[in-house]
Formats: sequence, structure tokens, C-alpha cells
Amino acid sequence: MDENREVNVTATTDQLYAVYLGGTPEKGRMGEDHEVVFVVAPDIPTMKRRAKAKWQGTNKPHVDAYEALSAVDGFAIQLVVDGSEQQRVITDDNLVPHN
Repeated sequence: MDENREVNVTATTDQLYAVYLGGTPEKGRMGEDHEVVFVVAPDIPTMKRRAKAKWQGTNKPHVDAYEALSAVDGFAIQLVVDGSEQQRVITDDNLVPHN
């Protein structure tokens, strides 16, 4: 976000969740497909519904794990409504490798 841009801050009770989705195995496969998605939601049922809506697979998704995020590596996370609707799905193609 451009630090010089004025942002209309609106209070929110929503939380940021990291969600690990699994998909039932396709016919002829023994293992599930998996994706990590991030969603903002006010409660767990809404979080699950929104996360499943981001599933990129053709099979039926389910939530394997989730975590509400309020801090990462000592940095607090603050949700600010800025009006943008950017979405990004993390896949093997756009992950940054760790060394």
C-alpha cells in the first residue's frame, strides 16, 4: 500500500485467518490436493464458507486446519478497510522458497 495514500479506516471485528484446505481425492488418486488461503471473517462458520469458496480444485474442499492471525514474527496484524478487492491464491507456482 502506498504510504502517502489516504485510507478510510473503518473499525472491524473481523479476523484474518490462514486456512489449510484439502480436497477429496480425484478418482484414481490416493492422496488429497491442498491449498493455503487467507480470508477475513467475523466468525468461524463464515471463515470456513469463504475459504472453501476460494478452492481452485475441481473436487469438493474441506478445511483441514485454520489459525486466526493477530501477529507474525513479532509484528502485529491490523485489518484496515481500504476498499480494494485484491485476491491472491497461494500455489506452488507463486511461493517464495525458503533457504
